[in-house]
Amino acid sequence: MTAQMDARAAPRGAARVGIGGPVGSGKTALLEQLIPRFIARGTDIAVITNDLVTDEDAERVRRTGLIAPERVLAVETGACPHTAIREDPTLNLAAADELDRRYPGLELILVESGGDNLASSFSLDLVDYWLFVIDVAGGDDIPRKRGLGVVQCDLLVINKTDLAPHVRVDLARMVREADEVRAGRATLLTNCASGDGVDAVVERIAREVLFDH
Repeated sequence: MTAQMDARAAPRGAARVGIGGPVGSGKTALLEQLIPRFIARGTDIAVITNDLVTDEDAERVRRTGLIAPERVLAVETGACPHTAIREDPTLNLAAADELDRRYPGLELILVESGGDNLASSFSLDLVDYWLFVIDVAGGDDIPRKRGLGVVQCDLLVINKTDLAPHVRVDLARMVREADEVRAGRATLLTNCASGDGVDAVVERIAREVLFDH
């Protein structure tokens, strides 16, 4: 167990993993790639999605058929998405507690934030571990901007790597600068449209959160 995990609250029911990032970075696409992989591993999972005044993301996940629809709860934040995952995570905590009550064997809850800016971060009262998703189309200067999400997350996911040559992004530089600002925290590359790189994300969550070797 890492020192970062030691500093957090004792486990309460299922492990809770947050997925944040700007609008369009690929959070829901990543979620849709993670679900079948965890199910294939035999992990008992559920999902919470956050959005301003809609349950559109939850409905999208339910329609995929990847997970039983009743295992996907929607939180309508009514304010900036980061409010309900950081300043006052009460709604998400209640949703997670409800899933724990419904499914006594639940092992993992994936909490997807509504799209927000680079300052978005998760309260450690809510999650045990969190991912921040950025994409190369946003520009290779994103790591240099040192947003809270990029710097503080447990795992930075750089998505849409296939687009790098088309948007004139120096991917190697982007990764190097991410490593420089993250003080040793992990960075992984994905293309969630094809699933490339997602297995490595699953393996890291399994190892660092579920302690499944």
